[in-house]
Order: sequence, then C-alpha cells, then structure tokens
Amino acid sequence: MIAFLVATALAVQNAPPAPAWTWTLYADTAPVVLANEIPDTASLRLTLECDPGSSVARVTLYGAVMTGVARVTAGDAVAMAEAEPARSGGTKLTLRTDHPAFAAFAAGGRMAVLVGEQSRPVEVPAAHLAKLRRFSELCSG
Repeated sequence: MIAFLVATALAVQNAPPAPAWTWTLYADTAPVVLANEIPDTASLRLTLECDPGSSVARVTLYGAVMTGVARVTAGDAVAMAEAEPARSGGTKLTLRTDHPAFAAFAAGGRMAVLVGEQSRPVEVPAAHLAKLRRFSELCSG
C-alpha cells in the first residue's frame, strides 16, 4: 500500500502541467472571433464569430453535438435559437448581439445553452470580460 501511495505521488509530481485555456479576441480579422482555446493548438471549447456591424454572433460549442431548439439563458434573459451540428463535430447557433440575453452575457460573462436534456455552461472569467465586451461592440450595428 505504501509503495502504491509513493508511486501515485511521484506520478502526480511528474505529470505534465494541464494545458492553459484562455480567451483570445481576433479583432483584426474578418470575421471577428472570440475563442476559448489553448493558444497555438487546434483545441477549442467555444468560438463566437461575427461580421463587424452585423449584430449577429455565430456561436460554436465544441465537444458536444446538440440539435434542436436551444434555450440560451444569461442573467434573467432568455433567447431561443436553432442548434445545429457544426462541421467540427460541435454545435452551432446564432444569437443577436442586441438581444437582452447576449447583453446579459456580455455584462456578466455567464451563459447557459440548453438543448433537450443537454446543457453547456459558458463562463468568461472577469479577467477576460473586456474581450467579450469588445467583441459585442465590434459586432453590433
């Protein structure tokens, strides 16, 4: 038992560090993209894309395919959107940036997407809220 505990402790100490997920705003491109990613890899959790001034954000959630009517909540606001499979194996939907649900998301950094029994929370930490707000500004018409 002691040998197992020692081996486990050594394995934890020698394990590579967990990848660093971050939020990155690509504002000098068209479309404008806000990505929750591991930089310099193809690892994505979520992307928000828009054409500047369009007031329409295209949301892609990676890692789960959900289809049907999505209930998007942020704060006290609720939006409904059609969830479809994304080419990448995730889920895509669109939200208007002038909708109260997106405004609440931009203000507080929390949103939940519910399709049937599947739910995906989205949280933008306080340190990255300025990027989300800038994304919203660039997208709004």
